[in-house]
Amino acid sequence: MPKKTKEEIILGIDPGLATTGFGIIVKTSLGLKPIRFGTINTSPKKIFAQRLKIIHDEMEKILIKYKPDFCAVESIYFCKNAKTALLVGQARGVVLLTCIKHQKPLLEFTPLQIKQAITSYGKAEKKQMQQMVKVLLKLKDIPTPDDAADALACAICAANSLATNSIS
Repeated sequence: MPKKTKEEIILGIDPGLATTGFGIIVKTSLGLKPIRFGTINTSPKKIFAQRLKIIHDEMEKILIKYKPDFCAVESIYFCKNAKTALLVGQARGVVLLTCIKHQKPLLEFTPLQIKQAITSYGKAEKKQMQQMVKVLLKLKDIPTPDDAADALACAICAANSLATNSIS
């Protein structure tokens, strides 16, 4: 009887206030396989606190339904607009808190680390990243929207680093 492979479910997250991307993959000894990807969207017509609550509530649903073993979150890149960086930072804080509340180990990666892990080039263009995500996950098409593709890339980065990193 063949030995059952150990599976690890990884949730990649690209935090944002208007759009938070998520991508769920499974890592086995046979490789990586996509489970689901998409976005959590909030309307600018809602008050800020309500938008954060929507992100929290939708993240909880994802965590409960898919029960990831790890969460990988993209860190904030340098932003020229301080107001935007603060808003995204607060959305990212909600994502981190929700993952910790559900006792999920966290990995955090910079965009440079993710690009390096996916394309071997830290300054890769978005289209190149998306194409590599498609290839690595054996998808028929490039995953859309961009935020979901970025979240899948973050999950792939985590899957590739699990063997070498200790998880907090």
